[in-house]
Amino acid sequence: MTTLTVLGVLTGAALAGCGGMPPAPAPTSGASAPAAPEKPPTMAPGPAGRTPVFERRPTGGGAAGRSAEKVVALTFDADMTADQGTRAASGERFDNPELVALLRRLKVPSTVFMTGRWAEEYPAQAKAIGTDPMFEIANHSYSHYAFSAPCYGLPVVGRAAMAREVERAFSAFRKAGARNVVPYFRFPGGCYDDTALRALAPANVTAVQWDVVSGDAFATDADAVAEQVLDGVRPGSLVVMHCTRSAAPATEAAVRRIVPELRERGYRFVKVSELMEDSP
Repeated sequence: MTTLTVLGVLTGAALAGCGGMPPAPAPTSGASAPAAPEKPPTMAPGPAGRTPVFERRPTGGGAAGRSAEKVVALTFDADMTADQGTRAASGERFDNPELVALLRRLKVPSTVFMTGRWAEEYPAQAKAIGTDPMFEIANHSYSHYAFSAPCYGLPVVGRAAMAREVERAFSAFRKAGARNVVPYFRFPGGCYDDTALRALAPANVTAVQWDVVSGDAFATDADAVAEQVLDGVRPGSLVVMHCTRSAAPATEAAVRRIVPELRERGYRFVKVSELMEDSP
């Protein structure tokens, strides 16, 4: 994570979430997004049943050479911690409808890693994202508390509560009316250890990290964010970004540059569920 991210969390500013307008009609041609598969691919459990971790499409092997395809997944964390209701009530926005609308206009299939607390704060937006075939919603815990310590100053979830954190978030998505929900989980702050991987086993999720850090959290220079992504992307890459007005103000402008430049290089945008299809 970038220094800006660390400093932002330490000062108590949450990496905040994603929102959107009512879903646009599903595009029928061009760079349209396929509907989410009926049963999204997952990875087999690791040794002793540990939760598996996915970071990038494997570069070797794969069906019909798919691993060498110039595909990239842009993912957006919808962060809101359980104790930030007063900040939301006072007017702080943990959403970014303009960014989501931009992804729709540019026809960029995306995976949104959403916290359950965010879905409770913005249920209409969670439903709009979770019923639009352009997007899929993945789990980012309920509270956005850390699953290992230290983790950028975040409060820590006890081992016994880790699987419940995941289930509580999935429940919030269902209550909001989201349908395109996939069994993937991203650790808050990207922090985890062997204890967390074992504790999450009952949740039956695949943990999803990344190989490209955008550096957009708390950044104000959109070009710097775009350069970091463009310099890091390789075939099969998974990029972590954020969609929030208060904690990632430069992301929309960065995406306006990232998308056309990667397409010019021959890249196709996919959701995590498609990127994971070749994984063991």
